[in-house]
Amino acid sequence: MKFKEFGIKKDILNAIRKAGYEEATPIQEKSIPVIMEGHDMIGLAQTGTGKTAAFALPILNSIEYRKKPRVRALILAPTRELAIQTFENFKKYGRYIDLRTVCLYGGAKKGNQISHLKRGADIIIATPGRLLDLQNEGFVKLDQVEYFVLDEADRMLDMGFIPDIRNINAMLPENRQMIMFSATMERAVENLAMEMLTNPVRIQVAAQNNAADTVDQKLIFTEGANKDIILTTFLKKEINSEENRALPRKERKNAIVFTRTKRGADRLNKALKQHGLMSVAIHGDKSQGQRKDALDRFRSGQVSILVATDVAARGLDIPKLNYVFNYDLPEESDNYVHRIGRTGRAGESGVAYTLCCEDELGLLYEIEKLIGKEIPETETKWSISLERKKKPSFDPHKNRRGRGGYKGNNNRRNNKDGKARHSHDSRKPHKERKNFKKEEQSNQKFTKNKNNGNKKPAIKFSRKLNERKQNL
Repeated sequence: MKFKEFGIKKDILNAIRKAGYEEATPIQEKSIPVIMEGHDMIGLAQTGTGKTAAFALPILNSIEYRKKPRVRALILAPTRELAIQTFENFKKYGRYIDLRTVCLYGGAKKGNQISHLKRGADIIIATPGRLLDLQNEGFVKLDQVEYFVLDEADRMLDMGFIPDIRNINAMLPENRQMIMFSATMERAVENLAMEMLTNPVRIQVAAQNNAADTVDQKLIFTEGANKDIILTTFLKKEINSEENRALPRKERKNAIVFTRTKRGADRLNKALKQHGLMSVAIHGDKSQGQRKDALDRFRSGQVSILVATDVAARGLDIPKLNYVFNYDLPEESDNYVHRIGRTGRAGESGVAYTLCCEDELGLLYEIEKLIGKEIPETETKWSISLERKKKPSFDPHKNRRGRGGYKGNNNRRNNKDGKARHSHDSRKPHKERKNFKKEEQSNQKFTKNKNNGNKKPAIKFSRKLNERKQNL
């Protein structure tokens, strides 16, 4: 279906055409008429299906120019990156209409954002925390909002934003139209929709938790120590080749590599540079300026490799991304779908490689259970033979090393009084550990006497201290 069939204003159609679009995606085709008719709506669609335009176009089409701007549309996003991307889309589709759009997000100084608010705003795109800060300081008024959009609702839940969302919703007029988009429909998301939406129209264009058909998924079983070798070999061949570097910047092949931790992203980025590969890293510890600079360099083709944590799994819109690498499998299986959804967008095709070692078989099980199929295996020089588990091989949250160097709960032992203590005998045979435990407990002071059941009174530290003071 072509955009002109929706009855959209000519100026917006010209902007859509200039952006290179003629026909609506399935989620846009179903959502735009519903929103234009004034219904509350919840949209379920996988990442990369054009959800932003699905609500941006009807909102821009309905808001009329006013000499004194007031906030008539509020869009909430879970992350800075998604807020900025949504803002850029609104500016792109509304380039020929005179509406003011302001983007508010944390991690940046308030001064510039306050200046924009003082000049007036018709549309605000914001992260919840920064919006509430500026509203409490008197710079934002939400009493005339006509459209309230909650984007990536499932991600909002994961990040603990629900109390903030409820507070913001309470400030809005009762007759506002609400639009909610989510990649997954968990029970908590459904409860939130029932609480805030009025007789919503539910739209779903694809099976939940499925990756786009345009993404070719491949799995490589290997040793953890060989992941660097596999990755750098591939990137040198595909990304750093003379043939690829000879192309214009925006036509060069590129890749995003996902790691589980911020430290892992920095380490891998450093390792890639040592192999002569131009890369940049993005994660939660980077400042907003650093993150924006890294994304700008990657989008422009100045660098062709982006190393990222799951902060970039959602909200990044790279028009033509060739490869996604799951260097580490994500602990949250939903993030796998969002990671690989960075490629294969807007009808383009892409390839997603997942490097899996034996310790990650449990995570692989959860991912394949979520997407409802096995990821096809491909072999390399460094591949090993591993068997998929029918059940998770481990709980990743329990087996991660803590700050003290102990492996989660595996090294915790309980005394007879129920208090937990750490032991250093995890490498000893089972019988030795058992004997060690008995010997240690028999030497403890003030334990219960099994023969007569009497218990020696414990002297509190404060009492001992008072006795010492009296003796001085």
